[in-house]
Amino acid sequence: MTGGAAGLRGRLPLHPGTLRRVLAGVLLLSCAEFVRSGLYAGYLPQVVGDLLGLPKADAVVFSGSAFTAHFIADTAMRGPAGAALLRFGLRPVVLAGAALSLLGLFLMSVTHTGWVLLLAAALHGAGFSPLWPAVMSLTTASAHSTHQGRVLTTVSMSVMPFIGLSVLTLGALADAPRSAVFGLCLGVLAASLALGLLLPQRLPAATAAPATPQGRRQGVRVAAQALAPLIPAAFLQTLTMALLGQLLFTLYKDLGLTYWGMVALLGLGGAVAFGSMPQTGKLADLGRARLAVTLGFACLAAALGGIGLRPAVWALYPLAALLGLGYAFIAPGWAALVAQRLPEAQRPAAWGTLMTVENLGTSLGPLLGAFAYRTLGVPGPFVTGAALSLLAALGYVVFRRLLDTPVGDPANTEAAPASPPGAPRP
Repeated sequence: MTGGAAGLRGRLPLHPGTLRRVLAGVLLLSCAEFVRSGLYAGYLPQVVGDLLGLPKADAVVFSGSAFTAHFIADTAMRGPAGAALLRFGLRPVVLAGAALSLLGLFLMSVTHTGWVLLLAAALHGAGFSPLWPAVMSLTTASAHSTHQGRVLTTVSMSVMPFIGLSVLTLGALADAPRSAVFGLCLGVLAASLALGLLLPQRLPAATAAPATPQGRRQGVRVAAQALAPLIPAAFLQTLTMALLGQLLFTLYKDLGLTYWGMVALLGLGGAVAFGSMPQTGKLADLGRARLAVTLGFACLAAALGGIGLRPAVWALYPLAALLGLGYAFIAPGWAALVAQRLPEAQRPAAWGTLMTVENLGTSLGPLLGAFAYRTLGVPGPFVTGAALSLLAALGYVVFRRLLDTPVGDPANTEAAPASPPGAPRP
């Protein structure tokens, strides 16, 4: 048994000795997302009126405001959290964030006042902010360079089932005692705090960071040079991907679908995405990350444009498959592109900056989709999404020289010679 387990670990696309840390990071992030998603999407919208003693109209406002306060705090703190990860190390910052989240959730569990609820949600968001940059940086540092896009995508996808499960679970507990629901949430967050103890004190790259002020300034310049062409892409693609999320239940009847027809459509797109990702991810990890993302957005543009033409119901299914294929190219392609361009010594701060921009695109996407629907009717969100996807694909073509040019890492060049793919890290 032991030999078989060792053989399995040897076949994983991770550096030796890093599997436990990556698994701890994934479970930590899953626990934190379980609480966050279920609390703000499933539980609070149903119970804020009872918690605060408010009429329904005011309760809806406070429920939405709590989510907004959490999301704004998370977004605003992603960049500083990434910088803190680089300066103070992985484990201390993640543990501090988990502790701050616990404090925010405890305040939320005992309050009967609206402004305290908003403060608690903001504290929870600030505490959550280091987690995604930390886990993405740890995963990138742990994966073989030939598999980084696929490993990063696998980690991201592994968290998604916990998000869906949390909304169903906490949403179903709306009639349960308040103490039981928040006791469950606090217990899950305490588990994430314990899992933080299994993370490394620092990322391997952090030990090689330039120690002199001149070296640090050079590292910042290199990181800025690597980030510059990625920032517009990060904003544009999350804006595009978030465009339709909140409109699906509004538009499916106008497309001639039944509820279960829409579920089948989404299931087909998801199945194509997951089934294609091993091959599309291989393309991304073999040095063709920009090509993968370009192909992905071209597929999205064609599929969304086709849906915007209001075709027959049967035609929606091949278009959904094309959407799934587009996502299968984009997810590992983007992850590989980011991993290949970000200088290793500055990755935590750079991930934090990119995720701040991505969050901005995600938050504005539904607003743009709603405006397009109100202005252009049913085809509006699809036509807008197709136009944005085409713009993204053209951007990856026009700026290919910027995106394909490798960016040097002074920390790495001053350190020991680069190890071959798969070699153990110090």
